[in-house]
Amino acid sequence: MDFETKCDVAVVGGGIAGISAAIQSARCGRKTILIEKNILLGGLATSGLIYIYLPVCDGNGHQVCFGLAEELLRNSLELGPGEIPANWANEKNAPENKRFLCSFSPASFMLTLEELLLKNGVELWLDTLVCSAECSNEEINAVIVENESGRGRIKARQFIDASGSCVLARRLHLPCIEGENVLSLWALGYHEGEKSEFGTALVSPKFVSASLEADHKIWMEQEIREKMYPGLSDDELRRKILFRGLSGKTVTDFVTASHRWVREYYRMQQQKDLHTRKTFYPIKLPLMPDFRKTYALQSEYVLRDGENNHYFEDSICLLPDWRKSGPVWEIPYRTLYTPKVKNLLAAGRCIGADGDAWEVTRVIPSAAVTGQVAGLAASMAITRSKAVFELDVADIQTHLRKLRFKLHAAEIDL
Repeated sequence: MDFETKCDVAVVGGGIAGISAAIQSARCGRKTILIEKNILLGGLATSGLIYIYLPVCDGNGHQVCFGLAEELLRNSLELGPGEIPANWANEKNAPENKRFLCSFSPASFMLTLEELLLKNGVELWLDTLVCSAECSNEEINAVIVENESGRGRIKARQFIDASGSCVLARRLHLPCIEGENVLSLWALGYHEGEKSEFGTALVSPKFVSASLEADHKIWMEQEIREKMYPGLSDDELRRKILFRGLSGKTVTDFVTASHRWVREYYRMQQQKDLHTRKTFYPIKLPLMPDFRKTYALQSEYVLRDGENNHYFEDSICLLPDWRKSGPVWEIPYRTLYTPKVKNLLAAGRCIGADGDAWEVTRVIPSAAVTGQVAGLAASMAITRSKAVFELDVADIQTHLRKLRFKLHAAEIDL
């Protein structure tokens, strides 16, 4: 090992879940290290160019997510454009664009997120890759990381996997749920004459090959389909554009196929008019693959289809369904841990969820609230010298209510 350091709480992943976990841990007075493999913070929301902070309300006038979920939403607007719909609290059965949400500039949000972490005393380790972990007696002792200083060891008392792909859990060979992804990419481009949330001409074209629902209905434009996948039936095409699990080859194939799609799209537009290369061109591609669901922890309890509006005694937050108004999900604390490891918590897309429930838990508001809970629980586990699964859930809930969390649907008059 080339280096070694110690902290109280080590958070793996600098997306919204990891940022929320690190801020809450630091606000609890813990020495906190946030490990991020890129040099920019925010994960898919920023590096992935998925610039929509999805709703924190149910579409019927009830705010559902509180704490850092709301704080970060407002933080995303500090240096850039975007607005919260003024009348969201009076809407009924509202469409997405009239709910408590906003669009934001990815670069602006990156800058303010970094500032917020540093103001709260979080120690950042950017450009740092988690390679493996050291364990004994069902406890993680350290994560092994690699960066420009070489390979080293980060020791901690508590660890939070907010990687979005359960990278720490998988390095520990813990059971995980494997998800499917359709070929997709969000970009930024210059399209003269068009308007978007960012103003005139700067737009965010989205390349999504199929629906995220179980039927994977194909959305690919016919001329792109004929160019990229000539002669394939719908079933054959679905197999081509579906990616399951992660490997070096999977990531490379996903990225290169999505980049080819963007190339063909702009070439087709430019071939229609010889001058469009000066008025219609890409500006920025995502820094990371736009995977939505790769791996989730096989936790003590896995949230599944049809469990919206279900009461859980150990609920630690509420989540709205970003796709439609009405449904609200209570999230059990048991989705954040596995009884196999005493000092590991999951957050964001890594928590235990499958199927339709995973669609709800994989987005920004979920990342913010579950990350904050994980940061709080990690600190409490240190204070009480207990495994994360030995904590008194009622004690956690008391602290969450002090942070303005609502934990059961009845608490927001549902």
